[in-house]
Amino acid sequence: MWRYIGVMSGTSLDGLDIALIEQAEHTRLIATHYVPMPDKLRAELLGLCSSGPDELARAALAENSWVKVAAKGIQTLLTEQNLAPDQIRAIGSHGQTVRHEPALGFTVQIDNPALLAELTGICVIADFRRRDLAAGGQGAPLVPAFHQALFEEIAKPRAVLNIGGFSNLTLIAADQSVSGFDCGPGNVLLDAWVQHCKGEAFDRDGAWAVTGQVHSTLLTRFKADGFFHTKGPKSTGRELFNLPWLKQHLAKLPAIHQQDVQATLLELTAQTISEALQRAQPGTAELLVCGGGAHNKTLMNRLSSLLTGTDVSSTARLGISPDWVEAMAFAWLAHCCLEKIPANRPSVTGANGLRILGAIYPA
Repeated sequence: MWRYIGVMSGTSLDGLDIALIEQAEHTRLIATHYVPMPDKLRAELLGLCSSGPDELARAALAENSWVKVAAKGIQTLLTEQNLAPDQIRAIGSHGQTVRHEPALGFTVQIDNPALLAELTGICVIADFRRRDLAAGGQGAPLVPAFHQALFEEIAKPRAVLNIGGFSNLTLIAADQSVSGFDCGPGNVLLDAWVQHCKGEAFDRDGAWAVTGQVHSTLLTRFKADGFFHTKGPKSTGRELFNLPWLKQHLAKLPAIHQQDVQATLLELTAQTISEALQRAQPGTAELLVCGGGAHNKTLMNRLSSLLTGTDVSSTARLGISPDWVEAMAFAWLAHCCLEKIPANRPSVTGANGLRILGAIYPA
């Protein structure tokens, strides 16, 4: 039995999720630690998501800052668990995605695994996405293989939905290869709009969205985006869905109440997820939701309404907190790398074949 640590920093840029697992025949979550993203670092990472001056130097400084935050969080977790660095086989570090352009053949995660290995004294596995990309894949999503390992003991078709900044689906059914893809925006536009209008980090429980009315014309314009009309394998990011994208749509219509925009963005997330699932895996019996969006009661209720005949619930129903599934996944991916187990799924990413993912930075 081996212990691994996974570090995940998602597109919402709210903080770093750090998960400690034990890996034997099955994966078991042992402990967790959350580190809020420092405001200055968050602003810099968000700035690096689009072109700007002196990007190389800014990115290098940002990755050092990100790693120092991660290392401090890992050290806190080890202290809380009374563990020494040599009791951890490896850290799986996802880094922070700032660019994802698979059509152009690249993806960029802010990370400095060499520095993380130095600061923690633990072997670090990082750079999970680029090998799949090199093999002709999208480099994302990578979690479906882990979702399958964690949730595959079923008799009826099941789906796992991660709602972070963006949403992605994993489709699991007996006697067929796991599949999955990005659906589109998860929380990214909801967060951007509430931050723009109210200066709040996010719309807790969808409380602001529920006060508005869905603007049907605006929703139709949103859903006309070509991304929603392509089949998987596909992935997306802030390069496509961002505040300027939203403002461009709003500029073409008469003024809309701010809360109605928020309600329409929530409906966009809910409809694009439900329609994608119904197209890709009709008759799904159960949808397990993880990621920050699992806490948005308004969004969860809307998904339940749209997906009649599908039991929609958080992964907490199976004893796994929705907040830690992705961090667990990158701990598991570190295990796969060291054990030489291919961890991408060509049916998900479109890669030319199975590949061992990650680069190793020994302690």
